[in-house]
Amino acid sequence: MPLTVVQVLPALEVGGVERGTLEIASALVMAGHRSIVIAEGGRLVSQLLAEGSQHINWPIGKKSLLTFALAKQLRSLLRQNSVDILHVRSRMPAWVCYLALKGMKKQERPKFISTIHGPYTVNAYSGIMTKADAIIAISKFINDYVIDNYRGVDKSKLTLIHRGIDASEFPFNYIPHDGWIKQWLQTHSHLKNKFIITLPARITRRKGPEDFLLIIDALKRAGLPVHGLIAGGPHARHTQFLESLNKQVASLGLKNDVSFIGHRDDLKEIMSISNIVLSLAKKPEAFGRVALEALSLGTPVVAYNHGGAAEVLDLLFPNGLTPPNNIDAATAKIVAFYKSPPTMNKVNSFTRQAMISKTIALYEKSVTQESLS
Repeated sequence: MPLTVVQVLPALEVGGVERGTLEIASALVMAGHRSIVIAEGGRLVSQLLAEGSQHINWPIGKKSLLTFALAKQLRSLLRQNSVDILHVRSRMPAWVCYLALKGMKKQERPKFISTIHGPYTVNAYSGIMTKADAIIAISKFINDYVIDNYRGVDKSKLTLIHRGIDASEFPFNYIPHDGWIKQWLQTHSHLKNKFIITLPARITRRKGPEDFLLIIDALKRAGLPVHGLIAGGPHARHTQFLESLNKQVASLGLKNDVSFIGHRDDLKEIMSISNIVLSLAKKPEAFGRVALEALSLGTPVVAYNHGGAAEVLDLLFPNGLTPPNNIDAATAKIVAFYKSPPTMNKVNSFTRQAMISKTIALYEKSVTQESLS
């Protein structure tokens, strides 16, 4: 039976939440279902539309009392389109969805599903994500976090569905095309004969760039011919933090040993030519997607042993795990890999197709169950 599925998130910019939304939307359309996405605009809107989904441009993620007024409009949209599944992926939109559903008769409500994409601060505002008919946790870390911190949650509502990637997009032992390599060598000639270590992450304190600089400094002092790449740009609110990182680079004498290369659309290529990719989140994160992408390409990963990244490496490359926030241990691990490069295996248990199949199966299961009470 064809379903009408509405996914709701703040905006359609680049990020793991957005990519997951588009992957499900595209799969729904290909399977003959109707896909609607409610979110503010962003660089992914054109792809969403090209792949057959409908886009409703609402500022539903804006943290303002005025946003609650969208509940009435959402209620009308759900009725007019006979929506079967309302799938929310963020807290502010979840409040709007919840209020919209509370104003509907039980028999006309769509089934309400939430995906918890992160270890949200534990409070009533975040607790709205546990009020759905079904709750998707994107990693075992998130599944356990919800159970441990939201004591009243019905465990039977929780479904663990790991995020995943398409191995054909991140093929093992991938080699960039000649044109890219030529351009890269022309632009980054200073990297010739360097041992390249990459941190693919937005420039925020929680992603560990300060630790990254300390690790590069320690490796230089150990005599390794390293060069560090930070692939990611700062949010507009974090420009001062970028300035502080540049000061740290200067104080450590790393001006010729570290490059801030900003947001990249060729991250796959950069990770493939890197000798090691790092995952240095200061606190546990929901899922280690970048680590998974790098490992799929056959690039060794050194990651702090916590959160979703630990789940990925524990299964695919346990030798890359290192104690969280321990500069000396991470440095020693990289030195060991430099001296004796690890053997990488073509294995990936976290596939996009598994994520899509399990999510759509949950949609189909949910339409047969009791709606939000």
